[in-house]
Amino acid sequence: MKPATILVLLLAVPCTTRASGYFAFDADARRIYQAALDLRFGEAEAGLQSMRQQSPDNLVVPLLENYLEVLRILADDDEAAYRRLSPGMDKKLWKISRGDPQSPWFRYTQAEIRLQWAALKVRFGDYLSAASEVKQGYELLRDNQNRFPDFKPNLKGLGLVHTVAGNIPDEYQWAVRVLTGIRGSVPQGLGELEALIKYAETNDYPFENESIIIYSALQLHINGREDLALNALQRPSAARGNSALLAYAHAQAYLRNGRTDEAISVLQHSPRGGQYHPFPYTDYLYGTARLYRLDLAEAETSLSRFVQSFGGKTALKTAWQKLAWISLLNGDQQGYYQRMWMVKQSGIARSDADKAAAREADSGEIPDVRLLRARILFDGGYYDKAYQFLKNREAEFAYQPRIQLEYLYRMGRITHKLGRMTEARQFYEQTIIRGGQQPWYFACHAALQTGYLLEEKNDRENARIYYRKCLNMKPKEYSSGLHAKAKARLNRLS
Repeated sequence: MKPATILVLLLAVPCTTRASGYFAFDADARRIYQAALDLRFGEAEAGLQSMRQQSPDNLVVPLLENYLEVLRILADDDEAAYRRLSPGMDKKLWKISRGDPQSPWFRYTQAEIRLQWAALKVRFGDYLSAASEVKQGYELLRDNQNRFPDFKPNLKGLGLVHTVAGNIPDEYQWAVRVLTGIRGSVPQGLGELEALIKYAETNDYPFENESIIIYSALQLHINGREDLALNALQRPSAARGNSALLAYAHAQAYLRNGRTDEAISVLQHSPRGGQYHPFPYTDYLYGTARLYRLDLAEAETSLSRFVQSFGGKTALKTAWQKLAWISLLNGDQQGYYQRMWMVKQSGIARSDADKAAAREADSGEIPDVRLLRARILFDGGYYDKAYQFLKNREAEFAYQPRIQLEYLYRMGRITHKLGRMTEARQFYEQTIIRGGQQPWYFACHAALQTGYLLEEKNDRENARIYYRKCLNMKPKEYSSGLHAKAKARLNRLS
């Protein structure tokens, strides 16, 4: 037979692609997923080993493996493990690519893996690579949503991406749209997650608690709605139970709502022991909560344990800064300087809080102990104690512009929380007028808080003016977080 004849015959044979594997997020998969989310990594790994043997063709295994890897890297802040394991992402995606394209899990699992690694890439500074993963993950989810609009897990990733994309500053929006094709807004993304959480109340949805944690984090860190973050976590389905991660999320939300005593109680009862992976951030948060209550000995013990045992780099600068404050509050100025030196030597300044700690260390300036005490009481939600400590003391702070500005700002925040809105507005306005051109964050935050105050009074137009004032200020401290919240509120109002 001639080669040409053979080619014709081959071309005449119908070409069929057979899927190699199937997708079943069954009871075993759910148990493994829940164990990973609860930080019971040993149990999750044992379950995975069994599942690989008993269900070698179940293509949700790569997704579960990814959850376990990513959560472990995040819990440990382990950059070495991130570098070592990141090539494995492509291997997992290749396995899934053999599955049935007609399954809603086919694109969803690939998108989830890409978005999870995008989060790690952002954590460790690989921003361009992270953008590429987000773009590909988003395209997979959008395609999946078009094909399978009733497949609710799509909304988890779409809600997250739309919220984050909608919070990017206006001057960079064009670049995001050109490079990734992503368009979204904070209300759109949060609305998608709210709809998903509502759906989970009456339907079987395996990723409910994960969706609640994501929604709560976005409300805390982007939308500035600490109350909505806590409300979501207080749903019966999000009861802490055996989940160290949910306990941490609850405690963080309680702290951000000024409910320190409840945060301490949650952390004291947080699941721990041999079956749970060590989670040093719990020590950091517990030490912070104790500091807010001015339980200085307990705070020092917990924060010291964190800096000594933690193998990562995130939050180390902030932890040493808090230890330095404890020295200062105890009247140990030399101890303050020694611990601020450790701020310079430890960790990495990626977060706003770590950057602020580094700036304090570099400045060589000691905080005013009175204002520091008031700040700590305020952060803990002890507003009346902070007010009683600072009221009628403005003359004591008139000797230095920065100290005077901080006093006005702190009194604005305290009176705002106490519901003394007229006083709060006056203190905020003085802060903005005196500090709008200064490098400190006080005026920028005062403008944001004035926007909140006006929005509470339903004065939407003036609220917009103050959110824009916040965006127009460029403080050296906390600017990205403050601008993110102002932009989120502007998006919502429009």
